[in-house]
Amino acid sequence: MSRVSGPLPSSGISAGQSTETRVAAVQRQLPGIAVDFPLTHGGIFPRSMREFCRRHAVPPVPRLRAPASALQSSVMNRERTLSRDVVVHQIPSGDKHTLKQGERVFIHQVLGGSYTVQTDYGLFRVNGPDADAVGEVVTAAPAPAAPGADGAPDPEAVWAQLRQVFDPEIPVNIVDLGLIYSMEITRQEDGGHRVDVAMTLTAPGCGMGPVIAEDAKSKVLLVPGVSDADVRITWDPPWNQSMISEEGKMKLGLI
Repeated sequence: MSRVSGPLPSSGISAGQSTETRVAAVQRQLPGIAVDFPLTHGGIFPRSMREFCRRHAVPPVPRLRAPASALQSSVMNRERTLSRDVVVHQIPSGDKHTLKQGERVFIHQVLGGSYTVQTDYGLFRVNGPDADAVGEVVTAAPAPAAPGADGAPDPEAVWAQLRQVFDPEIPVNIVDLGLIYSMEITRQEDGGHRVDVAMTLTAPGCGMGPVIAEDAKSKVLLVPGVSDADVRITWDPPWNQSMISEEGKMKLGLI
C-alpha cells in the first residue's frame, strides 16, 4: 500500500477555532478524503483520514466536534446500503471478499472510477462497474484520443489513462504519486502496438499492488491503437517521497 512518510502540516488547526474552520483546514490538508461524522462517537473524527494516518504512520489531526444535525447530515450523505452482493478487494491486503446485499457501507473516496468504502470490519475497494451496488451510476470512461495515421497509440492518451489510476486510500493518481518509472510503446510484427509500463509501490509487499497494476493495464488497453499491454512492478530504484509531483504534494498537503 502506498506510504507517505513524514508529518502532515498542522497549520490552520487549533483548539480555539470553530468546527467549520477546523473541518475546512482538515479538508485543505487532504482534499478528496472524506470527512465523515460517525454517530457512534461523541464528536467528529475523519474516518478515512484516521485510517490514512494509521496506515501511513503520520500523526492524525485533532478530534473535532460538530452539532448533532451536522453529524446526521454527513452520515446520511455518504452512507449506502448495498443493493446486491458485490466482490471487492480488502485494503491493504488485496484479498477478495464478497460484501452481502443489505450491508451498510460508508463511501470515503471516489476516484479513477473506483470506490473506497468502509464497513464495520475494514476498508474495501469497489470497482467502477459495480457502482450500482453502492447506489451510484455506472459511468462510461471518456474515449481516449484516436491513434495516429500509422495506427500507433497517442503516448499522451496512455499517460492520461494512467492518471486515472489511484491508490484506494490516497487522492493522488499513480503518475503524480511517482509510481510510474517508464512507459514504452513498441510496434509488433502483426502491426499492433504493445505498451509496457514499469511501476513501483511505496511499500514493498503491498497486497493491493497487483490490483493497482491490473487497473492500470485495463485502462491502457482502452487506448485506441493498443493491442497488448503489460504493467510490471519493480523495486529498483526504491520509491521515496521526492518522487511525488508538485501537484501531488499540494493535494497531500506536503507543501
